[in-house]
Amino acid sequence: MDALADRQVAAFLDNLRCQRRASPHTVEGYAHDLARLREFCAGKDIADWTRLEPAQLREHIALRHRDKIASRSLQRELSAIRGFFAFLVKRGEAQRNPAQGVRAPKTPKTLPKPLDVDQLAGLLDAPAEDALDIRDLAIWELFYSSGLRLSELTGLDLYDVDRHAGQVLIRHGKGDKSRMVPVGGPALAALERWLDLRPAYADAKATALFVSRLGRRISVRTIQVRLDRWQLRQGFPEHLHPHRLRHSFASHLLEASGDLRAVQELLGHANLATTQVYTHLDFQHLAKVYDNAHPRARKKNRAKDGQG
Repeated sequence: MDALADRQVAAFLDNLRCQRRASPHTVEGYAHDLARLREFCAGKDIADWTRLEPAQLREHIALRHRDKIASRSLQRELSAIRGFFAFLVKRGEAQRNPAQGVRAPKTPKTLPKPLDVDQLAGLLDAPAEDALDIRDLAIWELFYSSGLRLSELTGLDLYDVDRHAGQVLIRHGKGDKSRMVPVGGPALAALERWLDLRPAYADAKATALFVSRLGRRISVRTIQVRLDRWQLRQGFPEHLHPHRLRHSFASHLLEASGDLRAVQELLGHANLATTQVYTHLDFQHLAKVYDNAHPRARKKNRAKDGQG
């Protein structure tokens, strides 16, 4: 590529620095990203920026991905390239932006490791030292008992819990969908202990099931901070997040029942595929469920047994 290509990159970086007030770190990162793209173009005998085709840019990103560059880094590179060509188009130095439809490979979903039953017992059976600990234990129990999302739990009102039926109504789940989920015995007992103490913190008009020490509806951040403290007090070695309690609920229920559809309903997932990924369900487990449940699979197994 010629000197004009270098001047165009320099003008773009100068625009970032002076007009858009980008940080030095951002400008340096964009400079490295465009230098790598220039090196690729030179290797492909692409004479200037306007001759770069989307297919060639995809090849460049694919090569970077093959070199174990993380998806987030590739997304940043594409952002730099997209911004650079938008700059050239605006200045009339390019007719199109070849990066417009190019996407980086998706970041693989990482899921928290479920806690085992003994670990959960250690966390949930620990003694409370004060009223707020009793409230917190009711929260942890409800997370694990019913598999709630953090936002669903903070949104609960007193009338959403039916203690006699042993169930809780989620009025506004993901996608604003409602669902009813069961509540186990230990969670109900923990809720009873908290509800006995709640009037000391909430006035008669307050509807929130869980309130802060100031009487307001408990916040997402407060729950996260309190769980961090609880984890440290119990000597638990790993970081805990409320989502990990929900994940443990789903994993343990699926392991015991094998009923993917039921777990899907309890979690409030719109798609079964989401539940399958969420619970680490692998093909071996699916094959086992199939062999045990499908009529033709059972006949096949019986035929084999008869031959033996």
